[in-house]
Amino acid sequence: MAKTKVRFECSNCEYVSPKWMGSCPSCNEWNTFSEITVEKKSKEHKAKVDGLAASGKPQSLDQVDVSEQSRFSSNIGELDRVLGGGFLHGSYILIGGEPGVGKSTLTLQIAKSNPGLNILYCAGEESAGQIKQRAQRLGVNSKNLFIYNETQVDVIIAQAQKTKPDLLIIDSIQTVYRTELSSMPGSIQQVKECAALFQQLAKKKDITTLVIGHVTKEGDIAGPRVLEHMVDTVLQFEGDKQYTYRLLRSLKNRFGPAQEVGVFEMKADGLSEVANPSGLFVSDTTSGISGNAVVCTMEGTRPLLVEVQALVTPSAYGSPQRTANGFDRNRLALLLAVLEKRAGHSFANHDVYLNIAGGFKLSDPAGDLGVVCALVSSLKDEPVNQGMAFIGEVGLGGEIRTVPHFVQRKKEAAKLGYQSLIAPKNGANEGVTYISQAIKKALG
Repeated sequence: MAKTKVRFECSNCEYVSPKWMGSCPSCNEWNTFSEITVEKKSKEHKAKVDGLAASGKPQSLDQVDVSEQSRFSSNIGELDRVLGGGFLHGSYILIGGEPGVGKSTLTLQIAKSNPGLNILYCAGEESAGQIKQRAQRLGVNSKNLFIYNETQVDVIIAQAQKTKPDLLIIDSIQTVYRTELSSMPGSIQQVKECAALFQQLAKKKDITTLVIGHVTKEGDIAGPRVLEHMVDTVLQFEGDKQYTYRLLRSLKNRFGPAQEVGVFEMKADGLSEVANPSGLFVSDTTSGISGNAVVCTMEGTRPLLVEVQALVTPSAYGSPQRTANGFDRNRLALLLAVLEKRAGHSFANHDVYLNIAGGFKLSDPAGDLGVVCALVSSLKDEPVNQGMAFIGEVGLGGEIRTVPHFVQRKKEAAKLGYQSLIAPKNGANEGVTYISQAIKKALG
């Protein structure tokens, strides 16, 4: 009989301890230890899955056939953009996102956009009838989409080797399990083992595999970090449920640019591609209102225009409020300090509220200049000049620092009619050196 023993493993860094601890001594995270029952495998235990045990002979670099690395398109432009040109044969892709953001919808729309693609959809969270209802709502009528309600990883791999699909979709990695392990589906041990088997399937059998993963409360992909190291590409599906837009971001990509972004809009009939993403985050109705400024940020290699909204009002309490939505609160405090020290604008007795329109999260330092001008505009109750956009990072000395991809940003602003550009002196038509100069031009 197989002997069992218990150990505790950190879900963040995989540190193993013989007893439970509140804080992990390796990564210093709290409440990350979970109990794992380890079975000592008997000699008769079958350690490998049929068809994946054999490996080919070593090849020299000259003998490797690169033709097998060709891509095939999903016929969804935004998805292909994030992937770096489409799916690579034998690639292993992980897509994560909050519940209801549209992960399963996106995978079904691959079948809609490319009906000739042979897809094996392994569903562990929905029945075949539920998937068909959603497919009908999305207008999916592909005869090459096969629904397979199975969660046992050995059976899924056997079926994939039998049918040899162009694309294998696992929905989700937290629902599949291996019977040889005593832990429950979704545990660290099960996720790690099943992910490793799907990796072997993708590489040894040249089957492109797309795995859907859950996320934690903090927004990270659930499961051990080794899961993200195993896959070739990690895609994060982001979006505020209060808004209809969705951002598909590549956090890791071995075969294309990382941090590339695709923009979708959720509609009644599914996700639709957004041809002009800047139009989502900039409104024409707010022109002439104090506290509004347009900045040009970069998401991967794509420039986007985003509207910054600031509201500065006299404080009714002893401690002024500092609230930021879609912007780092610590960064806001830093910019307020720079404005007071270097430009003479005091916010000590005022409440400051900052919002990035459309639910967008502005993390690019190039948005600093627009935020600064929006804050002063609201403080003085003077609107920013119409048709003006801002690009630039603000330093602690009040200087405007240069930012990368300036030409692309400038072209995107001009495309939407923002001919007047306040930016650092690196070829801009309204080049400035210090924030005091930028504020004077913006409100003058």
